[in-house]
Amino acid sequence: MSENSIKNIMDVTMDKLRAMVDANTIIGDPIVVGDITLIPVSKVSFGVATGGSDFPSKTQSGLFGGGGGAGVTVSPVAFIAVSGGNAKMMPVYNELSSAEKAIAMAPEVLEKAKELFSKDKKEKNN
Repeated sequence: MSENSIKNIMDVTMDKLRAMVDANTIIGDPIVVGDITLIPVSKVSFGVATGGSDFPSKTQSGLFGGGGGAGVTVSPVAFIAVSGGNAKMMPVYNELSSAEKAIAMAPEVLEKAKELFSKDKKEKNN
């Protein structure tokens, strides 16, 4: 089997994966709403498969066939809510598809974050 051909397939596959997933995929860009900053946190899973084979040939240059592929899943798992120097982790529960759930929860997450921080202020004042 041609080691060079398999290496080329793996290199291309991994380069494409790197282009799709980086640190900003896991810890998202902060979302500022009023005095609360929400930072999305996601779980990234991926799988890679490659293979190839040399085929018999009547010429000296061998015939090689190969392929590769990869799959990536990004699932929101939590939001980090930051306000007034305090940070709270707010988990996302995945009953729907991840993207649908994150979008649907955005207003609820913001309200819960406001409640958490206002409750902390009331407790400190008492």
